[in-house]
Amino acid sequence: MYSGFPSGLFVDDVSADSSAEFPDRASMMEVRLQAQEDEITLLKSSLADALRRIRLHDQLLPLLKQQLIAVSPQVVIAPTLLDSLALYCYFLVRQKIKDPDPKHSHFTLQSHKRTQHPRKTWKRKTSIKMFIRGRPITMYIPSNIQNYEDLKMEPPSERLELDWVYGYRGRDCRANLYFLPTGEAVYFIACVIVLYHINNRTQRHYRKHTDCVRCLTLHPDKVRVASGQTAGVDKDGKPLQPCVHIWDSTSLVTLQQIAFLCVIDDSNEHMLSVWDCNKGTKHAEIKSTNEAVFAVEFNPSDSTNIITCGKSHVYFWTLSAGQFTKKQGIFGKYKKPKFIQCFVFSLTGDVLTGDSEGNILTWGKSAADIKTLGKGAKETFQIMRQTRAHEGSVFTLCTLQGGALLSGGGKDRKIIRWSADLAPERECEIPEKFGAVRTIADVDGEELLVGTTRNAVLRGTFSDGFVAIVQGHVDEMWGLATHPSQNIFLTCGHDRQVCLWNTEEHKLDWCISLEEYGLCADFCPNGSVVSVGLSTGRWMVLDLLTREVVSESTDGNEQLSVMRYSPDGSFLAVGSHDNFIYIYNVTESGRRYTRFGKCNGHSSFITHLDWSKDGKYIMSNSGDYEILYWDIAAGCKLLRNRFESKDREWASYTCVLGFHVMGVWLEGSDGTDINALCRSHSERVVAVADDFCKVHLFQYPCPKPKAPSHKYEGHGSHVTNVCFTHSDSHLLSMGGKDMCILQWKVIGGGGMVDSRERLASGSSTSTSSPEPATS
Repeated sequence: MYSGFPSGLFVDDVSADSSAEFPDRASMMEVRLQAQEDEITLLKSSLADALRRIRLHDQLLPLLKQQLIAVSPQVVIAPTLLDSLALYCYFLVRQKIKDPDPKHSHFTLQSHKRTQHPRKTWKRKTSIKMFIRGRPITMYIPSNIQNYEDLKMEPPSERLELDWVYGYRGRDCRANLYFLPTGEAVYFIACVIVLYHINNRTQRHYRKHTDCVRCLTLHPDKVRVASGQTAGVDKDGKPLQPCVHIWDSTSLVTLQQIAFLCVIDDSNEHMLSVWDCNKGTKHAEIKSTNEAVFAVEFNPSDSTNIITCGKSHVYFWTLSAGQFTKKQGIFGKYKKPKFIQCFVFSLTGDVLTGDSEGNILTWGKSAADIKTLGKGAKETFQIMRQTRAHEGSVFTLCTLQGGALLSGGGKDRKIIRWSADLAPERECEIPEKFGAVRTIADVDGEELLVGTTRNAVLRGTFSDGFVAIVQGHVDEMWGLATHPSQNIFLTCGHDRQVCLWNTEEHKLDWCISLEEYGLCADFCPNGSVVSVGLSTGRWMVLDLLTREVVSESTDGNEQLSVMRYSPDGSFLAVGSHDNFIYIYNVTESGRRYTRFGKCNGHSSFITHLDWSKDGKYIMSNSGDYEILYWDIAAGCKLLRNRFESKDREWASYTCVLGFHVMGVWLEGSDGTDINALCRSHSERVVAVADDFCKVHLFQYPCPKPKAPSHKYEGHGSHVTNVCFTHSDSHLLSMGGKDMCILQWKVIGGGGMVDSRERLASGSSTSTSSPEPATS
């Protein structure tokens, strides 16, 4: 407080826009100040902030004008930024003048009065500031909080438990699907290795990896599994060592019981190393090649021999006394393929490779050609036979008991069964929508599991064909919405797929393809239709039963970032990257849409928005960290006095910036660290999707910095979205580049404490952010 001003003129830390009742010129200045906020210095922002505080009490404005004119008739309220700053500086100067003549200064009179009647020393704090990238963001404290400093933050009593994993990584990985004696298919996606019982339709999860799993192999005992993750980087951006886990598929316990493990890393030299797992030491290491390597394996009949293959090569390695020797496969008279995609060992000990020319090559050891090469010539590995197999690449080979062979094609999508002497016996073609054959796992000699390049796992036989038992997206995902009353949810992403999933049956109900990719979605409150926002500014409304488009429209020509129905379903808000929020009247049970208005005031693209519980107001965030409020019922009017919205109740809370979720931001955040958040319907917890592959669960509300949370790993990429199911029984989280959807079960949570009561009463202090144990 400055002593020369009337008591109550300054409100501590308040920097809201002024009341809409101020003169038009002052209101226009307010809009310009907002538009220039990113370009002016923090000093100017602070001065403008103080100016807004002065003007908060509009009943004193005429009095201020009168006194200023009395002192200097030339001073008027100026409409420009520089004049406003100059005017404020004049205010500051006037405060320092001790005018002995009370006729000339009402401020001095007020100061005198206050010396006779001292004001109270305690004053309720009405706002606080947080800073993102140096920009101050003012948060107004709700009226039911009497002392913000006394609020205590705790992690919530609720916790998350991984319930189901949707998806399989077949697009850019190979040899990553096996069948276990337990009746489970084992495969991976993101940081999770899934053990899916194909008959019981249950899942178990190995979750010791901390980054994306990229390779997988099964020990001949069909129990022990080795899995490798990408190297990744540490918090300072320095590369980490790649990590391999050896574990028991029955107990999911990590082991070190395999004698030797062969590994090739993804460095430029593709280092080939052999590890003594009992001792935990590296037995041998060598640079293999600068070209891409697709597969590595020990010879099952001679553990001193190792085979590697990849771009334009197949190498035969011998390990002796800790040293490698390498022999390159000789193609001789046969055309050298661009890629050797895969290989297996036949029962006779030969090596069979599948290549990009569509051939299966049989390799054998030839005696040293002393006659041609002279004395000292060594044995070589040469092609003994070439078998034409597929049109396009041979992506996978799988040996069966008895010596039969399975091959999987890329371009032709065929699976072919070959006899032991490579005579074709049977073939089938998988549906085009699933992509090419990536890998094959034998179930019982007749039934097969097939991993595909479009991230699906198929189950079937040559006689009956194949059906999908695991499906997923094949590109980055952003759009996620849960149904208001049923256990289903919808996803959309850059693969142009819109998918409806069932959380109880853990399956895909339906999937349709679009011309453009989807980025956001929301269900109409009546549950019969869902709106999907696309990358071109177009949006459409789909009937859940017929999957037909019942309505569509286009707003601008930039991507849409958020779709949100009002609580009663009478309005739809469409947030766009063109900085506008488009409002539509919704009639005919969500099948008819007419433009109601447009919210114009953000200076950057819309990121998140929420409706008030009465359906009259909207709170919105933008890419430059603005928080704005809109009176929709009054014609999409911008509410310039944000202070008046501090006690408004919101039907949902997905805005990442706001008083009630301040505590989810880490110190030093750059504004893009949190991609999405979602408050539970019970208003007890808020889930957060961050840019560091984590899902967090916070108490709601969490308005204090460094609020503790439970954090959960599983995603291998930035988490793009989170959403609770209608009953809060589960949380869905969606990865970006990892193309993975994780379904978490919400457990715990005792008494139903209202969030407003929690704010008013506070709670005990907690300084930890516990990391739940993973299975």
